[in-house]
Amino acid sequence: MRQIAALPYRSEGPALDAPVRVMLVTSRGTGRWVIPKGNIPSGFSPHAAAAMEAEEEAGVHGSVCPIPLGSYRYRKQRGNGASLMVDVDVFPMAVTQELDQWKEKSQRERRWFTLPEAAKAVDEADLADLMRSFATSEFKAAARRTGMFQRVAQKSRINHMFAWFQRLLPKTGNFFDLFEAHAVTIVAAADALARLFQGGSRADHIREIVEREHDADDIIREVLTTVRKTFLTPFDRGAITSLIGSMDNAIDEMNAAAGAVSLYEFADFDDDMRDMTAIIVDAARVTAEAMPLLRDVGRNGARLHELTERLVRMEGHADEIHDAGLKKAFKQFGDSETMKFVVVREIYKHLERIVDALEDVANEIDGIVIDHA
Repeated sequence: MRQIAALPYRSEGPALDAPVRVMLVTSRGTGRWVIPKGNIPSGFSPHAAAAMEAEEEAGVHGSVCPIPLGSYRYRKQRGNGASLMVDVDVFPMAVTQELDQWKEKSQRERRWFTLPEAAKAVDEADLADLMRSFATSEFKAAARRTGMFQRVAQKSRINHMFAWFQRLLPKTGNFFDLFEAHAVTIVAAADALARLFQGGSRADHIREIVEREHDADDIIREVLTTVRKTFLTPFDRGAITSLIGSMDNAIDEMNAAAGAVSLYEFADFDDDMRDMTAIIVDAARVTAEAMPLLRDVGRNGARLHELTERLVRMEGHADEIHDAGLKKAFKQFGDSETMKFVVVREIYKHLERIVDALEDVANEIDGIVIDHA
């Protein structure tokens, strides 16, 4: 047997190390904590069915990535007494709205948990592991490690006495801070893009994307300036500029997509477009998780490879959605409404380029891992 489930999540702030919370609901029979799950109705794609379960059981709306985070198993007791194993595919859902009223409000309780709390609350070990891997705290702790000089200074209590000595060391730049700051803009712009394509307030979401793109421009200028000024760099200078360039391409294309929506006053967002924006949201989240790990490539190489592999899979799935959506649009508008088809194709083109740019980020990270891990 196979089922689907949604993992509704939200970040508690814009910072990369902001806590991530997930929503659990109580089961109707036993009252234990679970994630919204169910069977796939006829005619529904798996991730669309997961979104429906999240709305009915937890009363939340959001962007559901069409690519599952993973799967877990549990035993389901049937009415005839049989106890059968069920495989559940879990789809991450970036929550954008919590409803006051929903279908099963009177039958369930819903609550936000931190990832460690949620992992302890659920009974299924595989599901707990999925939650822990969603934004692994130990990797973030490793990424925020103290530099060698600071460790020596703290242990020997010489940090104030020899502060002058640290100032004499060759400048190494603040590249990691800049990578992480740029990732914050990508995540925020992706969230705004998803809200725009869900039919939200057009002007506000477009304006936020434009502002985030301007923030990213400031960051990439600082990176390029710092590369020229810095004596010691953590990676090859070409790798630094290529990585930040591919990240900037992603947010530039988000800005271009928002610009096309504004220019053509486009509002007929179809399900395939929304699926692509959901992939973009999850790909941005994965990119943001990868950035702090670059502070210690040797230690985090395996995890970085897992994340880049996921980004590559997302890009392949997005290509399939892009082709299917464009084919539907051609059949619908190709003969009778040529201009409408041209506009739809323009929107799809920008969405595809966003995902392509995020795949380029993955390739740049893989190159750094190969060189330094």
